[in-house]
Amino acid sequence: MTIGGSPAGSASRRHAELVLVSGRIRTPAHPSGFVEAVAVGGGVIRALGSDAEIREKIGPYTRVINLRGRLAVPAFGDAHIHPVQGGLETLRCNLLGLKTRQECLDKIAAYSATLPPSAWVLGGGWAMSGFPGGVPTAADLDGVTGGRPACLTNRDRHSAWVNTAALTMARVSARTPDPADGRIERDPAGFPTGALHDGAMRLVADYVPRPSATDLMKALLVAQRYLHSMGITSIQDACVGEAGELSNPDAFDTYRRAAADRLLTCRVTGSLWWDRHLGLRQIDNLLTRREAADGAGYFRATTVKMMLDGVCETFTAAMGASYLDGHGHPTGHQGKLFIDPDELGHAARTLADLGFQLHFHAIGDAAVTAALDTIGALPAPQRAGGRHHIAHLQFIAPDDLDRFAQVGAVATFQPLWAAEDDQVSELTIPFVGPERAWWQYRIAEVARRGGRVAFGSDWPVSSPDPLQEMHVAVNRVLSGRLGEPGTPETTRPFLPAEAITVDAALQAFTAGVAYVNHEEDVAGSLEHGLLADIAVLSQDLYAVAPSAIGDTTVDLTLAGGQVVHGDE
Repeated sequence: MTIGGSPAGSASRRHAELVLVSGRIRTPAHPSGFVEAVAVGGGVIRALGSDAEIREKIGPYTRVINLRGRLAVPAFGDAHIHPVQGGLETLRCNLLGLKTRQECLDKIAAYSATLPPSAWVLGGGWAMSGFPGGVPTAADLDGVTGGRPACLTNRDRHSAWVNTAALTMARVSARTPDPADGRIERDPAGFPTGALHDGAMRLVADYVPRPSATDLMKALLVAQRYLHSMGITSIQDACVGEAGELSNPDAFDTYRRAAADRLLTCRVTGSLWWDRHLGLRQIDNLLTRREAADGAGYFRATTVKMMLDGVCETFTAAMGASYLDGHGHPTGHQGKLFIDPDELGHAARTLADLGFQLHFHAIGDAAVTAALDTIGALPAPQRAGGRHHIAHLQFIAPDDLDRFAQVGAVATFQPLWAAEDDQVSELTIPFVGPERAWWQYRIAEVARRGGRVAFGSDWPVSSPDPLQEMHVAVNRVLSGRLGEPGTPETTRPFLPAEAITVDAALQAFTAGVAYVNHEEDVAGSLEHGLLADIAVLSQDLYAVAPSAIGDTTVDLTLAGGQVVHGDE
C-alpha cells in the first residue's frame, strides 16, 4: 500500500514534527515492552525511548503532547467491517442497541414522522431477541410507518423487517416461493408475515431506492470519524460490490473518489463481493476493479469475499448435523452451503492463482469445514502468500481446530459475540443442543493450537469499539457499557476456557489485522520506521483489573502522525 511521507527523508531531519512524552508506550523496541516517549516525522516513527532521549528530537516547531502517564498502543485495525453501511445506518433509522419491540416501534414512528408521505422508511439494527420467537411482523410496522413502504435489516444483516406496503410493492405473496438461499417467514396459511431471511431479502431489495453517490460519501466520512474515535486507522471492508442485498450498497467508486481527493485517513483493503450467481463470469470485473484501485492512495481492492452460509438464528447457517426443534428433536434441516463445494474449490483456485486473498463468511461448522477444505486444497505457495481468512467462526467442529495452523488460514473472530446474550441463550443453544454449544467462538483454543488470530467487529452488526470487544475476549462477558448489569451477559462468562490475555487481544486487533491486510511492514506495531498510527487510552490496560477493560476509552488517535481524533 502506498503510504504518505518518506521515511528516509524524515529520518534525515534532526527535529521531529510531533513528540509524545511522559507516557507508557507499548513497543517491542524495549525489553520491558514499554518506553516513555516517541518521536514522529514524515508520518512515521523516528525514535522511541526515554523522555530524555526523545527530548533531543524537539525543535522550535515540534508539537509536544504530554501523555501524563497514559498508555499508548498501536492504533487498532478491523479485519471485517462494513463502514459505509454503518455510516448509512447512522444517518437513517438506527435501531442498534434497542432492546425491546416497543423501543424499536417508538423509534421507527418518530423517524417516519420526519419523512415525506411517499418516502421509504429505511434503516436497521434491530435485535431478534427483542421479538417473540425472534421474528417481527409487518402488522407492527404498518402501525407506525404511516402507509410508507418500510424495510429495516436486523443487526446481523441476514433478515429484513418489511411492512405490508413493501410486500405489496414487491408482489411477495403466499404464492412466492422461497429462494434457494433464503426463506420467507410465513403464517400457518403460508402468507408472508413481514420477515425475509438471507436471499429472500432480494425480493424487496430491487424496489428499495439506492443511495446516491452523495449519500455514500457522506456515510463513509461519518463512519471514518466514528472509527477514528475508537482508535481505528486500518480496516478490511468485508463487502465491496453489489451484493444484491439491502445492507450492502456498492461503495467501490466512493472509496476511489475519497482516496483520490485525499479524504481517506483510514487505510482500506476492500473485499470484492463474490456474486454466487455469476460464478467465474465475474473474474474479469474483479481484475478490472483491483487494477483500478491499485495505488489509489489509502484504498486497494486485493481480496474477494465469499459468503458460504447464513446465520444460526434463521437456520441458514450450514451445520454438520440437523438443527433441533423446540423440544430438542432433530428437524432434518441443517442449512446448506450457499456455494456448491466443487464450484467453490474451482473459483478459489482461480482467484488464488490470480493473486487474490480469499475472505470467507462461515458461521456453521459445515461452512467452516468447507472453507478450511478449500484453503487446504490450494498449492502451498498460494496458501502461504494469500493470508486467506475465515470470518465469524461461531461453530468450529473439534476436528477442525488444528486445521487453521495446518492450512495457514487466519481465524478472524468477532469477539463481542462471545458473550451469553439473549440471542445465544434463547435463539441459538436450544436449536443446536448442548454438545455443539461448546463449539462456539473457540478463540483461545485455535490460538493454543498454533492458529493465527485476527479480530474484527462486523460493524454495524455490533459495536466497532475494540476496547469493548477486548473486554469480551478477555472476560467472556459484556461490559456494563454494552450489557445490562446483573444479567448473565455481564456476569456469567460464556465458555470461560476460551478467554485470552489482554496482550493477545491487543495483538489480534493490531498485528493480527496488519498481517491479514499485508501491512505488517508498515503498521501493527510501534517501531522505528513504521507508520505513526497510535491510540492513546484513558487508562492502562496492563494495570487495571480485567473487569475494567470496558471502562476504557480512546483519548487521542494518530493516523500517519496526524491527529484524527481527540487532542492532548
